[in-house]
Amino acid sequence: MKKVLFVATVTGHINAFHIPYLKWFKEQGYEVHVATSGEEEIEYCDKHFNIPFKRFPFRISNITAYKKLKKIINKNDYNIIHCHTPVGGVLARLTARKARKNGTKVIYTAHGFHFYKGAPLLNWCIYYPIEKICAKWTDCLITINEEDYNLANKKLNAKRVEFINGVGVDKSKFDFVMQNEEKEKIKQELDLDKEDFVLIQVGELNKNKNQIMTIEAMKQLVKKNENVKLLLVGKGNLREYYLEKIKEYNLENNVFLVGYRNDIPKLLKISDCLISTSKREGLPVNLIEGAMSGIPIIATDCRGNRDIAPKTVKINDVDELLNNIESCIQNKEPYLCKKTEKYKLEKIVNKMGVIYCNEK
Repeated sequence: MKKVLFVATVTGHINAFHIPYLKWFKEQGYEVHVATSGEEEIEYCDKHFNIPFKRFPFRISNITAYKKLKKIINKNDYNIIHCHTPVGGVLARLTARKARKNGTKVIYTAHGFHFYKGAPLLNWCIYYPIEKICAKWTDCLITINEEDYNLANKKLNAKRVEFINGVGVDKSKFDFVMQNEEKEKIKQELDLDKEDFVLIQVGELNKNKNQIMTIEAMKQLVKKNENVKLLLVGKGNLREYYLEKIKEYNLENNVFLVGYRNDIPKLLKISDCLISTSKREGLPVNLIEGAMSGIPIIATDCRGNRDIAPKTVKINDVDELLNNIESCIQNKEPYLCKKTEKYKLEKIVNKMGVIYCNEK
């Protein structure tokens, strides 16, 4: 039986983004193996190897991970190895060198290189040389945004470079009509009024997602329009800091940290505008989901965001963000992303299927 191995640093990455691709391989008659750190169950997986990957490449436990992964790859006669995430991608390609000589094809999806325009010099010093070396052990390097695609073609030496529009989003989950009664019920649960202009920002509460930029804009915005409300969806290590800032700026009635939610499609439907203030992205799924929901998008001008958002603002330019929110309140049309077909899950799965078939 044909075999495929998916490798990623953590199991959550596979469960969040790659289940449709595991399903595709099962439908093609493959035995599906997964190597990740974590014991969560994985659908469409025949064998799951728990490998002690660590996200930072120079951790001691990654040596153990390397040895375990090498044994697994040498023991199994894989037709295809598809690796993801920086550490998972590096260790998979290092350990698969012998297998490649025996016919195994190695695919790596870069979900956003750590080296990019404006990245810290340290990122270029650490991650670029590693990726440069590993590219020569890569049969197909997949990039998910234009900047990474251009960089890979110019600076890396992979056998083949492809550009795929992300991991795919199921449009049916977001392109639906919600009845006014349900909208009003959800708004009431969130202490929102019917006439409020609702901003929503989805993502982990951390420095990269940079939600403080939106909070700073809200500080000025509510002085002019007290009916503007902001939902910060997600959890993270900056939650307490953001709560302090919200209290300091007297925004308790306008900015709400609603934590992790499993009803994002409904929250998008009650919102008037999706905000992203990230400093870097690969190809942000939350913006694609917002676009498929039909709501305006205001995002910072960083890699990944600029692939989707019709209009962007400079990173950390609070005044520009404020001005664009005010403009969006008056006219949503310029902020609507209407070209969403290319991000549909079935289209991405079909494109990946072509790549997989070519790499058999």
